[in-house]
Amino acid sequence: MVRPLLLAATLVVFLAGVLVSAPAWAWGPMGHRLVAQLAWDDLTPAARRQAEALLKGEPDPTLAGIASWADDLRDSDPVLGKKTARWHFVNIGEHDCAYEQVRDCPGGNCVVEAIRTQAAILADPGRTRTERLQALKFVVHFVGDVHQPLHAGYGRDKGGNDVQINFNERGTNLHTLWDSRMLLSTGRSEADYLRRLRALPRPKLGAVMLPPPSADWAERSCRVVTRPDFYPRRTKLAQSYVDQHLPIVERQLRAGGVALAAVLNQALDTH
Repeated sequence: MVRPLLLAATLVVFLAGVLVSAPAWAWGPMGHRLVAQLAWDDLTPAARRQAEALLKGEPDPTLAGIASWADDLRDSDPVLGKKTARWHFVNIGEHDCAYEQVRDCPGGNCVVEAIRTQAAILADPGRTRTERLQALKFVVHFVGDVHQPLHAGYGRDKGGNDVQINFNERGTNLHTLWDSRMLLSTGRSEADYLRRLRALPRPKLGAVMLPPPSADWAERSCRVVTRPDFYPRRTKLAQSYVDQHLPIVERQLRAGGVALAAVLNQALDTH
């Protein structure tokens, strides 16, 4: 009986280590849905019609319904998930948050170039409906991703995934905290949060054309990460850290919604 018990205990420890070390992805489902719903508010009638036509037949035929599709590929389509894994982020913290395509995005495999490439596919009437639907799913997700500061931060700590912290008596990492833990700690429902974010001032983006200014968005996100107060000084996180940084999370989500609407209007309001 000792050996089975020992084997079970070893398996539990192993799985716990896997779960702790597994890379986090941006915003979590609620954050991505919020960005998508904010964007829907600002779509032109023509862009809405195009989006609805592309989404017809989806299990949840809304922008919010497809917002986490690119993360779900890890389980639903591991091959595509692996191929596109680097499209979710870019590491520019080590370079003073100044994006250079050749250095920071070899082969176009980063969130900055993925947004540009997929927006171009979405806008191309010569592409098939299947191609444009997939591009729409990628664009909705990646514009959300690029507004999560740690998706444009440092490579040396894997976007905060290697920064272990304790929050509310639970172990996690800094990336997961910014993805979802701060939002969830408020206890607000998605509907409540949507009302709250809609009430925030709209950020000014200037003109958004194709290709979208996704490098600018990444650089702005990176500058949040490089602030001197961003990385906590202690492993056990005080509530004051959340109180200080949650408004930044909310502003980034609001900005993501405005940016996504601008990209979709530019790509879809021409057909």
